[in-house]
Amino acid sequence: MSRPSKMKQAIKTALVDYLGLTEDETLLVITDENYREIGLEIYETSREICSEAIFLEMPARKFNGEEPPDAVAEIMKSVDAVISPTSKSLTHTKSKREASKLGVRIATMPGITKDTLIRCLSADPKKILEVTDLVYNKLKGVNNVRVKTDKGTDITLPVRRRRILASTGILKNIGESGNLPSGEVFVAPTEDETNGTVIFDGSIGGIGLLQQPVKVEIVSGYIKKISGGKEAELFKAMLKGVNNEKAFAVAEFGMGTNYKAELTGDILEDEKILGTIHIAFGNNLTMGGKIKVASHVDGLVMNPDVYFDKEKVMSQGKLLIK
Repeated sequence: MSRPSKMKQAIKTALVDYLGLTEDETLLVITDENYREIGLEIYETSREICSEAIFLEMPARKFNGEEPPDAVAEIMKSVDAVISPTSKSLTHTKSKREASKLGVRIATMPGITKDTLIRCLSADPKKILEVTDLVYNKLKGVNNVRVKTDKGTDITLPVRRRRILASTGILKNIGESGNLPSGEVFVAPTEDETNGTVIFDGSIGGIGLLQQPVKVEIVSGYIKKISGGKEAELFKAMLKGVNNEKAFAVAEFGMGTNYKAELTGDILEDEKILGTIHIAFGNNLTMGGKIKVASHVDGLVMNPDVYFDKEKVMSQGKLLIK
């Protein structure tokens, strides 16, 4: 018998070890025209594992957080598990939230590449879980997070009494959902209270790797000014294109905890990099926030200093938590 390819083995790991798919379950694979090849590979592999697999291709969405067609949303509610290699993320959609409430397990894979699948799913889940737990437990009870970098980032995000979420990619329990692969701890900062400047120097969701840093000035929880080069203009245009001022609202603070993740330009992997933080703008209902809008855009900060209240927990990207 021939040995399975690295790609097929990675997909089996995703479906069985992370999503917990069993032979008596039904899986829905949602993709679009840009991710058809990966979607079909997942579908073909899943047919060897579960009793029923459904392949569904929809038109690519324009924004992360934009709803899928109504028919897709209905099918999502009728299966045991969903996996979605798509151009834009379904993580922050009403469709995902409603299916999860009904007990459906959902793994979102926006912008996934074969390299990311193979590399990140070769990581030791126990190591990711260990680091994730360290950060999660340290962040509990914290009032304010402050991030600083040599490039000029200096921002304070209030997180008191907000729900802290830990994402390892292991989605075996009823109604669990998240990115796959994963490895992050994140929280929705208190609305209207984040202030400061953040310099994105890694990547931005929907734009990719940054050739020039993007400076974002934030007052009372909203972006007031974006400056930099071509990518700064693209970022500004992307948010304006949502036609809703809430697209400019601070939605999330997160820290990567996946030691296998590398900077690729794909925010799905980039925001999981150990030694980075990310700040997102737009929808945060899924993480317990109050901002409702059809977009969610993350930006990555490399090698930051991070403070939980007055305690320094990261120094230039090195985690100090023991």
